Amino acid sequence: MGAKLRNISAMLIFGTIGIFVKNIELASSEIALLRGIIGGIVLISVSILVKNKISFKDVKSNLLLLLLSGGAIGLNWIFLFQAYRYTTISNATLSYYFAPVFVTLLSPVILKEKLTLKKMLCVACAMLGMICIVGNSSGVTEGRNDFLGIAYGLSAAAFYASVILMNKFLKNLKSLETTYIQLILAATVLMPYVFIVEGFNVLNISASSIPYILILGIVHTGFAYLLYFSSLKELKGQTIAVMSYIDPISAVIISAIFLRERMGVLQIAGGILILGSTLISELTKSKEK
Repeated sequence: MGAKLRNISAMLIFGTIGIFVKNIELASSEIALLRGIIGGIVLISVSILVKNKISFKDVKSNLLLLLLSGGAIGLNWIFLFQAYRYTTISNATLSYYFAPVFVTLLSPVILKEKLTLKKMLCVACAMLGMICIVGNSSGVTEGRNDFLGIAYGLSAAAFYASVILMNKFLKNLKSLETTYIQLILAATVLMPYVFIVEGFNVLNISASSIPYILILGIVHTGFAYLLYFSSLKELKGQTIAVMSYIDPISAVIISAIFLRERMGVLQIAGGILILGSTLISELTKSKEK
């Protein structure tokens, strides 16, 4: 399978996460814990099969960052899954794709990158897009709370942005190694929280939820991450940036087809502003590199 096809396949798989999460009868933290465990096991198994040797010396030197980023991944999943529960997949996904905006705003402080006029305009457009989405949301209705769901989506985006920034400081680790270590650490960090707050309900998962959690862990995490990271070395930065938007676009289309979720004109305009502005910002970064 070519690099482009692997990347596109991964993006399309990521775009269906919301539908599966909505069918799992567990708390968001429990879903995140199981996803981390199953996905981590899949990637470790692949690593063993391809005889990918891990340097424990490099892991030790990056341990603090790996722990922090692993915890951030776990929290990122919890907030994203909460967003799916309280609002539409479209609102949750578009809120989640605010992560590049947070990265752009924090990069001058953390990475000492210059905040150009073009990037500032992209941030302003993304913020305007978010205002359009929030302004056209239903608010609190039966079984839904769009404002809370969007807030969860933005919180997930903030934690995902922190993972992106922390990964910039990791040294001498391959992307596959980094990923499965972070997944296992995410599960390790989440485990005490889940058992203290939620109890052992995770062990009483309903039969109807088991296929969905297995697919989420094996396909959406292990397999999709493997496809995605194996494609990165063979693709240009601009190509990766453009293809990353297959995920939110497919998520919106799939939710409209299978869940009958509809977007108003303002929400569509907001989505275009968010995705368009972040795409331009990503392409700008790729050109600079």
